[in-house]
Amino acid sequence: MKWTNQAEIIKQLSDRQVVNHLYLTQGIILAITMIASIFLFPSLTKWLDLWKYDVNEILIYGVSAGFLVIIIDVLLMICLPKRFYDDGGINEKVFRSRPVFEILWIAFLVAFAEELLFRGILHTTFGYITASIAFAFIHLRYLTKPVLLISVLLISFYLGWMFEVTNNLLVTITAHFIIDFILGLMIRFKIMG
Repeated sequence: MKWTNQAEIIKQLSDRQVVNHLYLTQGIILAITMIASIFLFPSLTKWLDLWKYDVNEILIYGVSAGFLVIIIDVLLMICLPKRFYDDGGINEKVFRSRPVFEILWIAFLVAFAEELLFRGILHTTFGYITASIAFAFIHLRYLTKPVLLISVLLISFYLGWMFEVTNNLLVTITAHFIIDFILGLMIRFKIMG
């Protein structure tokens, strides 16, 4: 299968099929995370140390970062041609006809699963750079879209930096959730589309 054919494959799938694939991949990510954590963390306490309900950290780093990324993304969408943000229709199929509650659930699931794997497992085990590059790599559909690839890579390094500073998964999950939820709502309600 060639990268250029991905958009054609996506067009053949229904919105529900794309969403079901998303649920499946997030389930796989969670399963990998749980299995890896058994082998990579010497105790449950070490895993739980990554979870700190620190409202200041969550607001200062997580919430503000989420909104900063959204603002930058919106500015880029205004300034750049629409084709630069075309991901082959995946995000549109995921969000365009979902009820708000399901968009909220999808955004939470993706933020939770991906941050557990990339910050909780990969970052703590292999370091900041490896985890950030791996995060960008799983977004394979962006490889032929330089703006999207650079954007996801910078966001990944930003989330990784926040984790370096706070060592708190709740911070990165919050930022990731805000980004995905607001962008999902923008697609759903055709804002900037």
